[in-house]
Amino acid sequence: MPKTDGQALWFEEAGRCALRSEPLPAGCETEILVRTLFSGISRGTESLVFDGHVPESEYERMRAPHQAGQFPFPVKYGYAAVGMVEEGPQYLAGRTIFCLHPHQDRFRVPASAVHPLPDDLPPQRAVLAANMETALNVIWDAGIQPGDRVAVFGAGVVGLLVAYLASRVIGTDVVISDIEPDRTRTARALGLRFAEPDAVPDDCDVLVNASASSEALATALDRAGFEARIVEASWYGERYAEIPLGGAFHAKRLCIVSSQVAVLPAGHRARWDTRRRMAKALELLAENRLDHLISGETPFQTITADYAGIIGSSATLCHRIRY
Repeated sequence: MPKTDGQALWFEEAGRCALRSEPLPAGCETEILVRTLFSGISRGTESLVFDGHVPESEYERMRAPHQAGQFPFPVKYGYAAVGMVEEGPQYLAGRTIFCLHPHQDRFRVPASAVHPLPDDLPPQRAVLAANMETALNVIWDAGIQPGDRVAVFGAGVVGLLVAYLASRVIGTDVVISDIEPDRTRTARALGLRFAEPDAVPDDCDVLVNASASSEALATALDRAGFEARIVEASWYGERYAEIPLGGAFHAKRLCIVSSQVAVLPAGHRARWDTRRRMAKALELLAENRLDHLISGETPFQTITADYAGIIGSSATLCHRIRY
C-alpha cells in the first residue's frame, strides 16, 4: 500500500529537534504530492528559530510558507525543499520542483506553491534558490550600477551570492569581507576578491552588510564614499545593532537602507511578482561553481542528531539534507 504519512523536522524547544510523523491530507485537483529529494538548511535564520531568538513582535512576519506550529516552540520551520511531483496535474507530474517548505520527506501543497526547475539546474544545487532570491532582492535594493565600487561584509551564503551577482554587473569592482579567513577559498572559487575588514578599500559606492555584525556595519560606514548607499541585509532577531552616526556620517550624506526578501523593492513592484523573481533566481543558479556554497550533506534519517552541530559551526554555509 502507498505510504500515507510523512516525516517532518520539528524544533521542540530551544536547542532540541525531533522527527514527527504527520498524516498527509487527502488531495484535490489543485494540489500536488511531493517526494522530497533535498532540502537546505539556512543557517542564519534557522539558528535564530532553533535557539528561540525570534522576537515576539515578529512572530507573524517571520512565519514561513507551510510552517506548522507557533513561535517560539514547537515549530516546523524551513524554506528550501527540492522534490519530485508524485501526484498532481499533468503539466507537473514527474517534474522536479522547488518549494518554500520546511524539512519534510513528503508533503502536499497547492500546485501554485511550487516552481519547476530549469532543465540545466541540478536538484542538488536548487536548495540555494531561496538564498539566491534574497540576494537578488538585495541587489535591487542596493541599486548597483556599472562601474560601482562595491563592498560586501559577511561571506555567508547570502553575502557570497550578493557579491557574485554584483561582480557580474559590467565594470564593477567588488570585494567581499569576513572575519573568517577560511572563507577566502570559497570567495575565490566564485571569482571574488576577498579582504579582511581592515583591508576593505575606501570611497565605496555601495556597501552591503550581510554579516549580522555591528562591527561590520561600522566598517561599512567608515569605508563609504560621499553619498554612498549602505544596505543592511542582516536580521538580528532579538539583538540590537549599534550604528555610529557621529564622525563623517552626516558630512558624507550617507544613506542606510534595509533589505528584506518578503517585499519586492518599490522600483520592481509594478512589473515583478514573487513567482517571476523566483524563476529568475532559479535561472541564476545554473553556474556550476555555485556548488562551492554547499558546505556539507546529511541524511534526513540522522538530522536530529546532527542539526545542532550544523547550525553551531562557523564553517557551515548551506548544508544540504538528502532524503
